[in-house]
Amino acid sequence: MKQVAILGSTGSIGQNTLRVIEAFAGGPDGDEFGVAALGAGGNIALLAEQIERHRPRVVSVGEEAGVELLLAELHRRRVAPPARIGVGVDGLVEVATCEGAEIVIGAVVGALGLLPTYRALELGRRVALANKETLVIAGELMTRAAARHGAELLPVDSEHNALHQCLRGEKRHEVRRLILTASGGPFRTASLEDIENASREQALRHPTWRMGEKISIDSATMMNKGLEVIEARWLFDCSPDEIDVIVHPQSVVHSMVELIDGSIIAQLGVTDMRHAIQYALTWPDRRPASLPPLDLATLRNLEFEPPNHERFPCLGLAYQALRTGGTMPAVLNAANEVAVAAFLAGSIRFGDIPRIIERVCAAHTPGPAADLGAVLAADRWARELGRSMGYALQ
Repeated sequence: MKQVAILGSTGSIGQNTLRVIEAFAGGPDGDEFGVAALGAGGNIALLAEQIERHRPRVVSVGEEAGVELLLAELHRRRVAPPARIGVGVDGLVEVATCEGAEIVIGAVVGALGLLPTYRALELGRRVALANKETLVIAGELMTRAAARHGAELLPVDSEHNALHQCLRGEKRHEVRRLILTASGGPFRTASLEDIENASREQALRHPTWRMGEKISIDSATMMNKGLEVIEARWLFDCSPDEIDVIVHPQSVVHSMVELIDGSIIAQLGVTDMRHAIQYALTWPDRRPASLPPLDLATLRNLEFEPPNHERFPCLGLAYQALRTGGTMPAVLNAANEVAVAAFLAGSIRFGDIPRIIERVCAAHTPGPAADLGAVLAADRWARELGRSMGYALQ
């Protein structure tokens, strides 16, 4: 039985991972996956339910107060507590390095996943990564650690997972470019004025995917696609000029690879993250899935169009940060996280998000991303400056 540790078990990816594991439990390979550890934030009731169902040995909560709340909830349910309950980033590291865990699902949001992911790679574990910010902030460090320790780094992000599938069996020198598809989010056809003053509710209304608040806002600004460009650079060892983005509103084609002879290989599928999660869990094998197959007869149109950089300046900012390199991607990511949080809190307008990111990046003198200390220092600097700029805009 392969033991799985989940960073972000109460989020969308974490819950879907447990659904995939439960689906296997009802099939012929029912003993294939077990749950060794669960890392969560503040959703104590859901974490307690997950503990009751899967009996992990190690869990983690976001804050110290959550420990007592969790123990009380488990007592109410008459469930024995796990052997270890950690807190915060240190607790997530305990989850990622839990003894016996062979596969780590990285699904926490933002820079929080950086250290736990790095520690898991140092132990030579398979890391199935949905936390794109980890590779944005420290892609060189992560890929180097994976190579040094014989760890597997597999993408769970639907676009990168699709690229991984398209590249199976292809020779690297025969690949011309990687093509990431983007839905265009809720503002694909909106006017610049409407985008500038978009409400929180409008920005969170994604047309095809149901995601957490932060990634939904990133989709609305198309920063998520910019972050994915940086992530793809490290996952697939390619230059910025070999990565393109194309808007595909139907979200059926998850990504494509163009070969040097002009052929294009595409991965199509239903809009359900369980497919990518199962692929990462069972790699290099494929297994039957409990998901319904894509019904090609129902596909009336598959539309593709170039991204509008005037509507979505965040995409260009991400390309600039990638080309600059060093600590600049970490600064880009930190400034974005701060700006998105300020928008969700009602402190700034939607149109202020790219302005804050651009100003923070312009103020940064990039240095080499030589170690975790360097990228974390750049991250802290950018957050402080981004918050001050957000306050100035209020």
